[in-house]
Amino acid sequence: MQRKTTIIILILTFLFSGVAFANPEKVLATPAYQVTNDQPILNFPDSITLKATISGDAPITSVVLEYGVEKLTCGTVVAKAFPSFTPSTEVNLEWTWEMKQSGSLPPGAMLWWRWRYTDANGVESLSEKKTVTWLDSQHDWQKINSGFVNVHWYSGDQAFAQELLNAAETGLARLKNDAGLEPDAPIHLYIYGDTEDMKDAILYEPGWTGGLAYPDYDIVIIGIAERDVDWGRSTIAHELTHVLVGHLTFSCLGDVPTWLNEGLAVYSEGALDPSSERQLNDAISNDELLTLRSLSGGFSEVPSRAYLSYSQSYSVVKFMIESYGQEKMNALLISLRDGTTIDDALIKIYGFDVEGLETLWRDAIGAPHHPVSAQPTAQPTPTFVPTYIPFAGASLDVTPTPYFIPTISANDQESAPASSGDDFSLWFAVFITLCCLSILFFGVVSVVVVFLIKNRKGEDHEENL
Repeated sequence: MQRKTTIIILILTFLFSGVAFANPEKVLATPAYQVTNDQPILNFPDSITLKATISGDAPITSVVLEYGVEKLTCGTVVAKAFPSFTPSTEVNLEWTWEMKQSGSLPPGAMLWWRWRYTDANGVESLSEKKTVTWLDSQHDWQKINSGFVNVHWYSGDQAFAQELLNAAETGLARLKNDAGLEPDAPIHLYIYGDTEDMKDAILYEPGWTGGLAYPDYDIVIIGIAERDVDWGRSTIAHELTHVLVGHLTFSCLGDVPTWLNEGLAVYSEGALDPSSERQLNDAISNDELLTLRSLSGGFSEVPSRAYLSYSQSYSVVKFMIESYGQEKMNALLISLRDGTTIDDALIKIYGFDVEGLETLWRDAIGAPHHPVSAQPTAQPTPTFVPTYIPFAGASLDVTPTPYFIPTISANDQESAPASSGDDFSLWFAVFITLCCLSILFFGVVSVVVVFLIKNRKGEDHEENL
């Protein structure tokens, strides 16, 4: 037994020794490196500068900064930057991420970065991954949480924050009961003291924005003054819905029509406010409802039509949930996530398409049927969903601009859909252009052919002479 053990030890020793002698460079001591001063400098909300000093025994010849943001993606996303430096055994690195060029990140987003560097011997190393929260430091942020909800705020007392947290929990309970939607990750609500403070925290936002949901980041930002707490409660429920719907339906395959997304969000707030309900009833009485197909894409820029779009979407979703139950609503969202079109998903789960749903819904609310539209369905742009500024303290005649691409021009003061004559004019212009190009093409070809024939005849003539 002892002899066998000795033989095994000798064999293992020989194998490891063979590896070492076959690859002598692998057993050489790796140069020691230090990454120091690896700290970010935040210039919120415009930029973040990443700095570091790397020093070691051998000259550093190549450095790549790898960075990104923690969010839902279809795959691993690693951005790369190439800071300028002079090769040396100690290099000072600096690179600035300009948000005005790449687009603003939501407050509260988690940024990460690391340095990948190579020395003159070809040895590549990777620094420790570091993170920082993208948030301003000018406010004294506080935090209160319960379950999946984290409320961050700086203006107002503890009771104010608790009231908003309670509103979030109530909204989540309603979404679970009515639509089968539940959070699967912590959601962070950043409550700014008012809408002006909120606007200062983001770039390129619509001027009327009161709240924004970022489903990919599990972040909601809202400007809520203490005097607007009632509006704040309903807006929190609204934006939480966008986060939950965004999570449940996240994929690189499908999309959720705007009427369904916004209808669920308004439904989560509870009943319509008296003004919205009155406008919806007037539209029913006057046969001024919008077609459901037209609400699949962007809502109108015209304020009255935009508000009606929200109220009508709410009414349709309310009809679907109360008539067919939350299980089918949940199945519809999952089907859309898997890449099924809205018509095919509705037929599969409910037995009717968009027009069939609109007919049943109009029957239920006592509205006349609407002729089927021949216009194609517009697709929404996947992005965060803005919410109107609260009306408290603001003039009702302020014209808000919805974020989505509008279905009619801002200059169009009529409530009727765009005329099909515009489409005919467009196609006619395209037809005329193609005809002109064809004539020009054949004309050029004819000139070339004639020139070649004459040239050939000239050569034949010279040969005959």
